[in-house]
Amino acid sequence: MNEKITTFLNSGLLEKYLLGDITSAETEMVESYISKYPEVQNAYNTLQYNLEIVAKSNAVEAPKHILNNILEALDDTPVVKMNTSYKQKTWYKFSVAASIAALIFAGTSYLFYTQNQKLTNENQVVVDELFDLRSDIEQNNKMLDKVMRQLLKLNNPETAKYVLSGNERAKDLKTVAYINPKEKTSMIDVVSLPQLPEEQCYQIWAELQGKMVSLGILNEADRKLINLPYAENALALNITIEPKGGNTVASLNNKVAEIDLQ
Repeated sequence: MNEKITTFLNSGLLEKYLLGDITSAETEMVESYISKYPEVQNAYNTLQYNLEIVAKSNAVEAPKHILNNILEALDDTPVVKMNTSYKQKTWYKFSVAASIAALIFAGTSYLFYTQNQKLTNENQVVVDELFDLRSDIEQNNKMLDKVMRQLLKLNNPETAKYVLSGNERAKDLKTVAYINPKEKTSMIDVVSLPQLPEEQCYQIWAELQGKMVSLGILNEADRKLINLPYAENALALNITIEPKGGNTVASLNNKVAEIDLQ
C-alpha cells in the first residue's frame, strides 16, 4: 500500500463520509479514492459493516414536535357604535353614557388581558419546546461522537476480531470480541444468546496464566456493542453457564464457548 493511500486512510475522511459529517469537496475526494483504489474500497466496505454493529448500541430517539409559535392571531377588537344624535342632552343621559363607556372599557381591557395571558403562555410553551429541542440536539451530537469513537476503534488496524461460537450446549450462541492490545481496549458484540432458565446466566472469562478472571455477565438485553475490562496478556476467552448473578469461580464443566487469543 503506497504512502498516499495510507495517509488518506489515516485521515478519518472515510469515517466522516459514512456519518455524513463532511464537506462537498471532501466528498468528491473520498468518492474518487473509493473508485480508484481497491484498498480504499475494501476499507470502506469494512467501515460499513462496523457501522452496522455500532448502530445497534446507539438508538436515537426522534426529536419532539415543536408547537406552532402562535396558534391564533388576536381577534379583532369589537367596535361599539353609539348613537350620538340627541335632541336633549341632560346630565342623566350623560351619566348613563359614561357608565356604558366605562363598562365597555372594562370589558375591552379584560379581553386584552386574557388574550395577552394566553399569548404569554403559548410563548412559554414554544420556549420550553425549543429548550427541549436544543437538549435533544446536544444529546444526538454526543451520541454521534460516541458512534464515531466506537467506529474508529473497530477500524483500528491494531484491533483484532474474535468470533466465539457456541458448542453443543448452546449451538445458537454467537458473540464477537474486539481487542486492541496497543490501546488496551476490549469490546464485545452480543449477536445471539440462547435462552437460559431464570436461575442461570452466561458469564465471560479471560484465561490468565491458568487463572480464570471474570469479565462480566452477558444478557440477552446486551445485544449491542459493550465495553469489557481489558485483560492484559489473556490467553483465551471463555463463556460459561453460571448461577444467576454470576460466579467467582468459572464452572468449566458448563463451558459453552471458547477461543484462543495467542
